[in-house]
Amino acid sequence: MLSQADQIVTMLKSRGLRVTPQRFAVYANLLGRCDHPTADDILHDLNQNAPTSSQATVYSSLQALRGANLVREVLLEEGVCRYDANIGPHHHFRCQSCGAIADIPWETLGNVNLKTLSPRWQVEGYEVTVRGVCDRCQPEAS
Repeated sequence: MLSQADQIVTMLKSRGLRVTPQRFAVYANLLGRCDHPTADDILHDLNQNAPTSSQATVYSSLQALRGANLVREVLLEEGVCRYDANIGPHHHFRCQSCGAIADIPWETLGNVNLKTLSPRWQVEGYEVTVRGVCDRCQPEAS
């Protein structure tokens, strides 16, 4: 059985990526979280104990991982690009109070009938973002 580090190395190599310490660290960080971090969030995590990565290195690592279809960009709010290592089909919930983001399994929302859309559009896919207030932000029931 391969260790998590070996699995990451194997995955990077299988997608034609050179394994660098920075790329490894960025991908490992993303695999270990489900909060859909920004590049700055990842940079902060990587440099928490000692400065080891630059913003440019994190961005270039993220772009390489995105290009290899190992991570995807998630745009849930204007002007903020987040990253997700869960590349399988799923939707998102975003709390309008605290900003927390959670994955919603694809099958939970059923299928959208894309045939009802304009025939002039060439649809490649879709994703639903559900907005509301998470359980932590809801006022206590009296």
